[in-house]
Amino acid sequence: MAKKAGVVKGARRPEVRLPVLEPYVGGELEPDGDYDGLEFLEADFAGQDGGGARFMDCTLTGCALDETRLHHARFLDSVLTAPRGVGTDLAEATLRDVELRDARLGGTQLHGAVLERVVIRGGKIDYLNLRAARLRDVVFENCVLVEPDFGGARLERVEFPGCVLKEADLTSATMTDVDLRDAAELGIARGVDRLSGAVISSGQLVDLAWLLAGELGIRVEG
Repeated sequence: MAKKAGVVKGARRPEVRLPVLEPYVGGELEPDGDYDGLEFLEADFAGQDGGGARFMDCTLTGCALDETRLHHARFLDSVLTAPRGVGTDLAEATLRDVELRDARLGGTQLHGAVLERVVIRGGKIDYLNLRAARLRDVVFENCVLVEPDFGGARLERVEFPGCVLKEADLTSATMTDVDLRDAAELGIARGVDRLSGAVISSGQLVDLAWLLAGELGIRVEG
């Protein structure tokens, strides 16, 4: 199931170089709003509608995103630090050259989204929905993902160093150069057959042996 060591291609990480930023002093988010070179500091966007908005060269620090609608939003060359919230809607959003640090999120909707050159570092995300999303050059680093759903997603050059994956759903996912070797914990609930195109360690192979045997219809006795 795993590629030979050394063959997998590493992810390209974002190089975010922010200009001098201006503090955000506006009110609520606006659908299709255009936010450029702004610093959002501990803003409360709970329940607001920023669908289709564009955030370019921005930082969002300590912002509340409970039930915030950001469907089709674009985050470009931006850094999000310590966002928190439940039910944030980022369906079909675009994240390109983005760093997401120390998130505390639950039920985040990223289905159909496009993530390219993104680092998600630290924090914990429960029930992350990435169904049918496209991930290219994405690194999940030292974070905890509880029941992430990668169903039907396409992953290319994706890494999980120090990451804890609990009960991941890989149903119908497609993987190319996905490196799972350095994951701190690799728990797969469904779709173990979709690991073709990924590289895992020998220890992980042993841990997954029962799942793989079941997938292949192998009876293990004694």
